[in-house]
Amino acid sequence: MKVKVQKIDGKAAGDVELNDAVFGVEPRADILHRVVTWQLENRRATARPTRERSDVARTGKKHGPQKGSGGARHGDRGAPIFIGGGKAHGARKRDFNQSLNKKVRALGLKMALSSKAKDGLVVVDSLELKDAKTKALQGHFDKAGLSGKVLFIDGDAVNDGFAKAASNLPGINAMPAMGANVYDILKHDTLVLTKDAVEKLEARFNG
Repeated sequence: MKVKVQKIDGKAAGDVELNDAVFGVEPRADILHRVVTWQLENRRATARPTRERSDVARTGKKHGPQKGSGGARHGDRGAPIFIGGGKAHGARKRDFNQSLNKKVRALGLKMALSSKAKDGLVVVDSLELKDAKTKALQGHFDKAGLSGKVLFIDGDAVNDGFAKAASNLPGINAMPAMGANVYDILKHDTLVLTKDAVEKLEARFNG
């Protein structure tokens, strides 16, 4: 699949050949749903568990006589009724992590990239800016016709000047190729890849 390459300001910069094994896979809703669900479940944070009576560092020695004190019987300072004791019926740790085969994860990412390759994929030569200012970057986006939610994926690391300028624009996000994931790709209107990112993503599946 041959795609036109442009500069960040929209000027033409040649062509690039995309690997059909990565960017030409027919998307399937069930696979994408499984991968997105797996990804979001693994992002969920769990509540910090409270310490129950078996978790607190209190003595288990009987601290008073069984009879004769006029009070209740007690045999453990870790009981919930004592200060410093364990909490009764407190929050417990919940595990939301799901397992998903690596082949399914890889297939889902290929399908997400392929869906954008059909509609909403832009390839640029690089994200380097001569004038790393937000206003100048917005002007480049207007010339290139980039609007709405746009995800930029660079090679090993996102260019610092671009990242700082883009951080002030709503709906604009950037990440390196190794951080590319199905959920973030699908939730943006347009996916912008650098030539370096294309090579990294294709090598990611061939490696």
